[in-house]
Amino acid sequence: MIAIYTLWLREVKKYFRSKSRMIGSLGQPLLFLVAFGFGLSSVFQKAGEGNYIQFLVPGIISMSILFTAIFSGIDVIWDRQFGFLKETLVAPVPRWQIMLGRTLGGATVAVIQGMLVFLLSFFAGFRLTNFSLLLPAAIFMFLVALLFAAVGLSIASLLKDMQGFQMIMNFMVMPIFFLSGALFPMNDLPKILEVIVKFNPLTYGVDGIRGCLGGTITFGLMPDFAILFISVVFLISLGGYLFSKIQI
Repeated sequence: MIAIYTLWLREVKKYFRSKSRMIGSLGQPLLFLVAFGFGLSSVFQKAGEGNYIQFLVPGIISMSILFTAIFSGIDVIWDRQFGFLKETLVAPVPRWQIMLGRTLGGATVAVIQGMLVFLLSFFAGFRLTNFSLLLPAAIFMFLVALLFAAVGLSIASLLKDMQGFQMIMNFMVMPIFFLSGALFPMNDLPKILEVIVKFNPLTYGVDGIRGCLGGTITFGLMPDFAILFISVVFLISLGGYLFSKIQI
């Protein structure tokens, strides 16, 4: 357990030491929030869907968490190339603890990033509908962060170069985000799109966060939580297995 805590603390400290990383990673979520939030607000209202900022902000928070969490896996490749990973793996602790510590660290950083976007969204006109659901919203954020930090680390465990990791992540991340209902309502979608959206685990994270913060929900908080929790357990187990197979 000491190894898990040490690696978690290392990832968090690394984030707070890098002010440029902290500020730079807010650029894309804020761009999406301003461009989509104000650009499509009138269209959304004319369609009878209400306030688009209220609808959009949970999706943008989820996007920030997704990007930050999944790209935390690149640190594994970086450490492998410079020899730091070898020093970690030869430590007398099970490798699944190393993977779990890194996953928790990446997830914590991603949640902090999501909270910053949440706070900044108030300047764009977002308003909480129920303060009592802030804690459940934070739980949903953490589950999303755990899920995609585990995905990033699992893929990084199979690769040895950053270029390959970035190509795969860019290929995965944008479809996962755009097909999660983060930017559009999930009512009356074409059948094939509806099936894809429902198979996307981020869909349930977006829906849960939106239900807690914005008051609009499609599947229900308990189904969202159950699907996310099962996905997290599966991906962390898979990541632990793949991490144990890394050759040094």
